Amino acid sequence: MSPTFPGESADEVTATTVPAVPLPAGPVETLTAAPAAALPRVGSRYIWLQVLGQGAVFIAFITPIAISLAVRLGELAPGHQEYLGFITGTGAFWVLLTSPLVGTLSDRTRSRLGRRRPFMLAGMLIGVLSLVVMALAPSVLVLGLGWVLAQAGWGTTLAALQNMNADVLPEEQRGKVAGLTGVSTQVGPVVGVIIASAFTRGQDLAMFLVPGAVGVVVVLLYVLLVKEQDSRGNTFAEPLTLRSLFGRYVYNPRRFPDFSWNWVSRFAFYFGITLSTTFTAYFFAQKLGISVAAIGGIVATLGGAGVLATTLGAIGGGFLSDRLHRRRVFVLAAAVIFGAGAMVMAFAPTLPVLVVGSLLTSVGIGAFAAIDQALLLDVLPEKETEAGRYMGITGFATSIPQAVAPLVASALLVVGVSGADKNYTLLYVAGAVITVGGALAVLRIRAVR
Repeated sequence: MSPTFPGESADEVTATTVPAVPLPAGPVETLTAAPAAALPRVGSRYIWLQVLGQGAVFIAFITPIAISLAVRLGELAPGHQEYLGFITGTGAFWVLLTSPLVGTLSDRTRSRLGRRRPFMLAGMLIGVLSLVVMALAPSVLVLGLGWVLAQAGWGTTLAALQNMNADVLPEEQRGKVAGLTGVSTQVGPVVGVIIASAFTRGQDLAMFLVPGAVGVVVVLLYVLLVKEQDSRGNTFAEPLTLRSLFGRYVYNPRRFPDFSWNWVSRFAFYFGITLSTTFTAYFFAQKLGISVAAIGGIVATLGGAGVLATTLGAIGGGFLSDRLHRRRVFVLAAAVIFGAGAMVMAFAPTLPVLVVGSLLTSVGIGAFAAIDQALLLDVLPEKETEAGRYMGITGFATSIPQAVAPLVASALLVVGVSGADKNYTLLYVAGAVITVGGALAVLRIRAVR
């Protein structure tokens, strides 16, 4: 029996014209997109499969960033750690270019499997191929190609899972699901690193493929146990041409002001946290007057505590926002908590104060990620027909700050200082101001409380 959440039964399934088909693993949920006002509650089986699915994709996908890519790069180009930045940056640029394209194609897919599940399967297959390419890469160039394939594959699978939430989740369950999936995507990379660490000595193929196998198994379970309505009969008001396809990278902000203000808020928050987290190890080293090499243990311990704090923020914020039917105040509160933590860190005189500030930022990050994701689903335009497109456009609000903020941070670090010292105080104050200032944009949203 699948565990249930308060107020739900394991048998709750969204309304559909396709009956559930029993499989050996248990009852199948058949889900179909419906107008937002008509969406019924999903059952706990769907929620757990979403939570496990996104966590498993992160095990397969984020493990290379955390450890596997660095190990392979050390084998292929010893002493050239800087190449890792070029590899990961190229992958991020690929996502920036293709997210709305993939989302639009998903929206327009006609298949017996529905709109999202074909992209889960295709992404998973490309993702597995990418892991083989990275594991067997004979050069840094091929290793980089493998990482771009990983972004294309596993990134597509993750987007399809998230688009399913846009299709079927009712308003009163969005914060809860966002909170729980936020936790799974925090824990997933930690599990992946533990798995991959067992295969770092000459077992490159296993180092990549064993975490990948977790992603394959769980994604297949999701595809088998959560069915979409057959989309072969879907019709569209206008044909999709090459010109109109690329026109879907942009939209008129005045037409969807609530979505636009949420985009601005998300952009500012992720810009601020990227400013404050890019140089964490160097910041702690300067604050404490020790070398970067000696700071590793402190950063690792704080990382573990930060996962717990992020979990607290994500689950607490997500569940409360659903229970109280409020989003905007929780998004703003999350940004204020993060900003307070960043300010504490900026002026912290001792390690214990630094720790307090760091944990506050983690709580704020967890709460914002969960609640803002729920708010996004509340204000997503044209949810019945173009959810994938607008989810892809939302991705710009995360990927652009991650690309630009480190450059801005590098410029801020040299303001008003000389020699080897860096102006981390200014950097963290700027991060706090930008996150809180940006979060004020959600107050302009009218359709959601």
